[in-house]
Amino acid sequence: MVAAFLGLRLYSVLGRRAEHEERPVQPRFEPKGDGAKRPVAPEIPNSQSGAVPPRVMVPGVTPAIERGLKEIAAIDKRFDTLAFLDSAKAAYRMVLEAFWKGDRDALAHLCDRDVLEGFNAAIDAREAAGERVANRLIRIEEATIVAAALQGTTARITVRFLADIAAVTRDADGVMIAGSLDDAVEAHDLWTFSRDTGSSSPDWLLDETDEG
Repeated sequence: MVAAFLGLRLYSVLGRRAEHEERPVQPRFEPKGDGAKRPVAPEIPNSQSGAVPPRVMVPGVTPAIERGLKEIAAIDKRFDTLAFLDSAKAAYRMVLEAFWKGDRDALAHLCDRDVLEGFNAAIDAREAAGERVANRLIRIEEATIVAAALQGTTARITVRFLADIAAVTRDADGVMIAGSLDDAVEAHDLWTFSRDTGSSSPDWLLDETDEG
């Protein structure tokens, strides 16, 4: 489900976020149609060319998380934990920017059906109210894996994001009705990404959001 985050969260009509002070690792883009580029969910690159699964190297994870990551790596030879975290941070930025802009097509490439429906409903409500957002993702302070599991052939990894967001909402007349141009909001989000390891597609999709 998409949580209601105190009027500035993902499922609210106010939204937030946009630029990262530190340049994030960009996920893969693919041309479509007339050559316009559209975002896709993060692709996890190969870490090794051999058959041995990559060694999990994430300081501070619990044994249960490490076990889940190793199970995923054993069945998905493309998987690399550190590359996944870099791509997850890039996806976090891309999803937020698409949501703030009301870009339903971009969100459709990055989210599963249930999360997409929640985002679209929030965009619809925002547009019906005549509101628009001008948000910036100032920085991602932390991105930490807090859960990892292989459920059948589906890999699911939950990441806790700690980020600074500058959020401004304006009405139909351009009058600021919420947020601040000067102060940032500290965001705590739990996002779960999933991938069917039996699929030929290397892409991970956002399939759950919550307040972290």
